[in-house]
Amino acid sequence: MEFAQITLALLAVVVAVTAVCRRFGLSAPLILTAIGAVASFVPWMPDVHVEPHVVLLGFLPPLLYAAAINTSLIDLGRERRSIIGLSVFLVLATAFAVAAVAWGLLAALPFALALALGGVVAPPDAVAATAIARRIGLPRRIVSILEGESLFNDATALVIVSLSIEASTQEVTGVDVLVSFLRSSLGGILIGLLAYRLIQLVRRHLRDTTTNVAVSFMTPWIAYIPAELVHSSGVVAVVVCGVMLAHTSPVDQTPSARVAQRMNWGTIQFILENLVFLLIGLQARTILQEMQASPLGLGRSVLVATAVLATVVVVRPVWLLAWAWVRRVRGTDGGLSMRESAVASWAGMRGVVTLAAASLLPEDAPERGVLVFTALVVTLGTLILQGFTLGAVARKLDLHGPDPRETALQYAQMLQMAVNAGERRLNEEIAKSPNVPEPTVEALRDQAKRRVNPAWERLGRNDPDVENPSTAYRRLRESMLDAEREKLLKLRDKGVIDHEVLVEIMTGIDVEESMIAQNNDSDERVGDDTLLTPQERQFGCEELREAPDTVEPLSHDSCPECMRDGLHPVSLRLCLTCGNVGCCDSSVGKHASAHFERTGHPVMRSFEPGEAWRWCYTHHLLG
Repeated sequence: MEFAQITLALLAVVVAVTAVCRRFGLSAPLILTAIGAVASFVPWMPDVHVEPHVVLLGFLPPLLYAAAINTSLIDLGRERRSIIGLSVFLVLATAFAVAAVAWGLLAALPFALALALGGVVAPPDAVAATAIARRIGLPRRIVSILEGESLFNDATALVIVSLSIEASTQEVTGVDVLVSFLRSSLGGILIGLLAYRLIQLVRRHLRDTTTNVAVSFMTPWIAYIPAELVHSSGVVAVVVCGVMLAHTSPVDQTPSARVAQRMNWGTIQFILENLVFLLIGLQARTILQEMQASPLGLGRSVLVATAVLATVVVVRPVWLLAWAWVRRVRGTDGGLSMRESAVASWAGMRGVVTLAAASLLPEDAPERGVLVFTALVVTLGTLILQGFTLGAVARKLDLHGPDPRETALQYAQMLQMAVNAGERRLNEEIAKSPNVPEPTVEALRDQAKRRVNPAWERLGRNDPDVENPSTAYRRLRESMLDAEREKLLKLRDKGVIDHEVLVEIMTGIDVEESMIAQNNDSDERVGDDTLLTPQERQFGCEELREAPDTVEPLSHDSCPECMRDGLHPVSLRLCLTCGNVGCCDSSVGKHASAHFERTGHPVMRSFEPGEAWRWCYTHHLLG
């Protein structure tokens, strides 16, 4: 009962604090850590000591898996050099730098244990770095590299810790180190791939959503435990398995299973991530008490911990900026720029894995209390120092995430291409079955337009007093769904509808209403502060390359045909061949598309203030 009460209390704190932080735009991980640290010194608060196996076996696999299934295999492949450099070589450099500092300051500490401390504090946390990076809105490429780094660096660090502890009791040769590293990495990859193939085969034979999601809950440990049993890296196995399953999920899983898995793992990730930060803070008093038993005294212990913290903080920027400078001197493409490297170098927050790894140090290790205390100082120090200032560093260097309108533009383009593919398939099916009723075909075409037109409507700076078609549709449809739900509940209360029937109908209403709410949220995120010019795409066409950026418009006010017919355009488009101004496809007249059909002029440009994107009607490409 006591365990249940403690768990409930921790979860209540997590939910309450994260809700308040979201309301006021604060960083929940940092606030939870601070609250935990303060609460640990409350007199009636019991000592909190999280066993390392609880973190390494209970928290780490699901957290890594939750991050892995949201990571792009394509992005990992594209940024593999940067990720390997950070997750392997930077961890090694940091570990040896910390070892040199700790060995010099602690005379009684063997170098092997000093290196173990370096391995403990070397890896940035998979949760801390990306959670804060996403919250403050770093560029997507930096976030992708940080995610990839944090997924794999724990494996390198844990190998360093285990080998260093082994070397403190027996002789370890260079060959032993190489064999252990290869067994850890290659074995982890192999077992991760085997686990992926096993789960993939199971998924293909499961059509039930609940069973499918239950299998996904087992997956992290299906990959982690066998790898650890053969002394390979469970971290690598989980990551490889998760990334591969995510990559093939659109083919292997049913749509309902993917939606349910995304929702369930989102909840698990939310609870575990935030609980981790609260537990970090709650261990502050316990670790401080262990440190006080050291003969070094508080002052010397703080000096050692501060020196290690400074080393950890300095090594990362030196490494990243040095490599960025070398690439710039050599003219090598593909790496982070100097500004991007500077921001990424400041995203080195440590987390609960550091404290768990510190707990793996032998109980009889010299100055063990100081070493564990140092791990706490590095964890809290990086969370506070870098976590609270990372946003300011990014703003100072003028690095920020993509403009929400640029995301909306890419979304509209990709959705348009997908819908076009669907319409081509529809034409093929009609050719095979010419007896399909025309109203059915028209309904399918209208449904495709209803999907893609709202995506383009997000981009224009429309008259705030005039509701665009998709907004009006969502508002009216929400009202209709409310009425449907009210009627169903009245029928339920009268006892004239079976529960199973009610649940089935209500589920359909809930799904449709959640999609409307998601679209409303997306509309709110689309701003209008910067000129919207898409990046050059590798699949650009000749028409886009030859078209000018702009031409003199024939009309500066509105769509002339809309004015003639008494219509109100949603957004305006400018023909880059003749300067004709027409309304978009969400408008009643659809005069821009009609102009293309009449003249064959292939490229138009958005004629909305602040937008410079162009569209090729011939190839349906953005430029």
